[in-house]
Amino acid sequence: MSLGHDDLRDLYQDLILDHTRKPRNFHDLPAANRRAEGHNPLCGDRVSLMLEVQNDTVRAAAFQGSGCAISVASASMLTEAVTGKSTDEVRRLLEAFLRQATGSGSPDPTQSVDLGKLEAFAGVREFPMRVKCATLAWRALEAALATGQNEAREDEVRASEVRTE
Repeated sequence: MSLGHDDLRDLYQDLILDHTRKPRNFHDLPAANRRAEGHNPLCGDRVSLMLEVQNDTVRAAAFQGSGCAISVASASMLTEAVTGKSTDEVRRLLEAFLRQATGSGSPDPTQSVDLGKLEAFAGVREFPMRVKCATLAWRALEAALATGQNEAREDEVRASEVRTE
């Protein structure tokens, strides 16, 4: 049995609503050594993303903040998607997600990335105001990863605030 377009859209809507109502990894992460804050001043969404990275692997990811259903669901799904992955895998996932959500950029054919459940956000590119909501946590992830590139210490690193104006 295959799913039709409407069935798939309904499934994705249910997935987003589930992550909005019961966000995963919505808590402080005291062991985090990468942090970034994201804020969308147009709608008021705020996210604080925390990563525990050891030996170039994301051991744990969590977030806190408030926002619309798309913003919260995206942050929740991000934390599930990156946990256990190498920082290189996370960067490839980040690039693929941003390409999908914004509809811009061309994929690198040598870097095939399976977005899995994150495909649920493919439709946001049709709504420019919602793109900012879906990508807020991902832009914070980008900043959190960048702060650690040249860091030899395991202490907390704070990225500058990410704005999506």
